[in-house]
Amino acid sequence: MSIQFTKRMDGDTLFIRASGFDENLEEVEAYAAKIIEAALRFGATRVLCDETGLEYRLGTVDTYEAGKFLSAHAPKVARIAIACNPAFIADARFFENVVVNRGLSLAMFTDIESARSWLMESGN
Repeated sequence: MSIQFTKRMDGDTLFIRASGFDENLEEVEAYAAKIIEAALRFGATRVLCDETGLEYRLGTVDTYEAGKFLSAHAPKVARIAIACNPAFIADARFFENVVVNRGLSLAMFTDIESARSWLMESGN
């Protein structure tokens, strides 16, 4: 698998740090499924992903399918903030639109501090 990541809990927040690159849709779905499983196991209501070290290689159709997959499988009670490499923000914003349009509370950022601030605002 070309996506490597670490995870840790702090209170009700699951922190993810990912690196490498996504080779295909199946790999991205497997990565998302592992994060969802960890969030459920630990009872996380917030997920903060630092993907600034992850290269997004999926095409538009696969990015759309990845967004549909996440929306269908992630609990709607969680807030998800993802910081990505600024070079991939256009793809990240498209992914965000797919996910948010399906009812998930997710936002994409180009730095981890903005992602953390959004995630913690309003106590949700």
